[in-house]
Amino acid sequence: MSTKIMSCNSNRPLAEAISSYMNLPLTNADVRRFSDMEVFVEIQENVRGEDVFVIQSTSSPTNDNLMELLVALDALKRGSANRITAVIPYYGYARQDRKSGPRTPISAKLVANLITAAGAHRVVTLDLHAGQIQGFFDIPTDNLFAAPVFQADIKDKYGNASLVIVSPDVGGVVRARALAKSLDADLAIIDKRRERAGVSEVMNIIGDVSNRHCILVDDIVDSGGTLCNAAEALMAAGGLSVSAYISHGVLSGGAVARVKNSPLKELVTTDSIRATEAMLEAKNMRQISIAPLLGEAILRIAESRSVSSLFNYSNSD
Repeated sequence: MSTKIMSCNSNRPLAEAISSYMNLPLTNADVRRFSDMEVFVEIQENVRGEDVFVIQSTSSPTNDNLMELLVALDALKRGSANRITAVIPYYGYARQDRKSGPRTPISAKLVANLITAAGAHRVVTLDLHAGQIQGFFDIPTDNLFAAPVFQADIKDKYGNASLVIVSPDVGGVVRARALAKSLDADLAIIDKRRERAGVSEVMNIIGDVSNRHCILVDDIVDSGGTLCNAAEALMAAGGLSVSAYISHGVLSGGAVARVKNSPLKELVTTDSIRATEAMLEAKNMRQISIAPLLGEAILRIAESRSVSSLFNYSNSD
């Protein structure tokens, strides 16, 4: 059984970078639309008995990209692939991981069911919004962390400078604490009150940030309101600078313009979601690649080796 990598359309550059890391060409496949926008997938080489990894983030346009993934999984299943792994760097619908009110869905679970029913035998993803989403799948699920990639970049950029790692809300403390520990840095927390969906108000900073370079850490930046408000509060509290390291740059609506005009020295995201032209043109925004991380995970899964060291924030292996 040999290994094949297939890409849908949501993030072709990331798939090509993973292919380059693994020194393995992408599988020939036609992923396109009919005139009425129905998704059509044709695998143009033999996959019978093969170990196939499908790379597809379910980012905007979320429903189109999710449908591409589902149809691709079905095509591979009907092509008699031996094992199919859905590599989903950004898992859309992850913020709908529980009932937020009466008669509301748990869409993250619904999407997990769809992916499994379509033919996936395994899922690989990155920094799920909520860790318990792994339990929504009845198939093996590896949730990798971007923290080791961030750790290396922060060390390279800041060296021995005085740092404080900041969680933009109480819910992200575990993520921020782990990164702070790996960098031997202090931890601060921003206590905010959300008045309504998509709008946040910074209330208090827990911890000392004065005369330090502040590093905000979170899994998703969408509207950018939380980050920009946090940056203003940290600078007002005496921070030397504020940068943000975010796993998934959703950046919807006017988020890019908001970040460009904010006190943020830099917003760093992974390439789990393909960068827009506006992001590429912004001087205080950049992406760092998770292709080596995902490529290494794919290699180890294909060879039935342990991937546990990839979950270790401080491991440089």
